[in-house]
Amino acid sequence: MVEPKADRGREPWDDSLDTVAVLGDGVRRRVYAFARAATTPVTREDTAQSVGITRKLAAFHLDRLVDAGLLTSRPADRAEHRRVGRTPKVYQPSDVEIRVGIPARHHDLLAEILVDALAPGASMDSVTEAAVRVASERGRADGRCVHRAGQPTSTEDDVGRAVHVLRDCGYEPVRIDENVVRLRNCVFAPIAARSQELVCTLHHAYVSGLLTGVGATDATAVLAPTPGVCCVEVQRRPPWRMGS
Repeated sequence: MVEPKADRGREPWDDSLDTVAVLGDGVRRRVYAFARAATTPVTREDTAQSVGITRKLAAFHLDRLVDAGLLTSRPADRAEHRRVGRTPKVYQPSDVEIRVGIPARHHDLLAEILVDALAPGASMDSVTEAAVRVASERGRADGRCVHRAGQPTSTEDDVGRAVHVLRDCGYEPVRIDENVVRLRNCVFAPIAARSQELVCTLHHAYVSGLLTGVGATDATAVLAPTPGVCCVEVQRRPPWRMGS
C-alpha cells in the first residue's frame, strides 16, 4: 500500500536515505552486522564484547538502530536471561528493507501485480487481462488508503489532488497547465523497456485506479507515450475549462 507522508516537503526516497544515514557510522555498521549475523537476539553485553566497545556505547548504537527501524528490542525472556538481577533488553533485526533509488522505482509493485494475476484461484482471463484487472484494483486500494488518511486536502481541484498523490508515489509529476500533468518518472523503468506495451498498459491501469481510489473524479489517466518520461499523463476530463 502507499503510505501517505505527513511532510509534503519530503521526497519519496527521503525515509530510505535517513535510514541509510544511520549506518554511516562505522562502529554502528559493525553493531548492526553483528546483530544480523547472530542466530539469537543479542544483548548489550554480547554486542560490546563482539565489537570491542563499552557496554554504554553498545547500548547507544543499538538504541539508535531501533529508532531507525533496523532493529527491534524487548525484555529478555526467561530462557534468554538466567542470571539474577535486572532483566536486560535483547535486540534482533527487524523486517525493514532498505532500498534507495533516485528516481524512485517500484519493481516490487509490478511483481506483486503479476504474481496476483497468476495466483491459484484467479479467474480464467488471459494473463494480460488478469494483470490489468489486478493493477486497477491495486491502484484503487492504494488510492483509498491515501484518501482515508486525509491527503491531499479536499479544497484542491482533482488534478491538484492527483499531483500530490503521484508525487508521493515517486512519479515526479509536473503540471504543464490547468488540464495536464506529465509524469517525468516511470516507476516501472527499466523493466518497461523490455516489454513496453504490457508494462505501459499495467501502468495506465494502476494510475487510473489510483485516481479513482483517491476520489479524483475530474481527472483521468491517459496513455501518451513521450520519449524520456512516463507513458501516462493525467488530464482533466473534458470539457476543459481553463482557470476552473
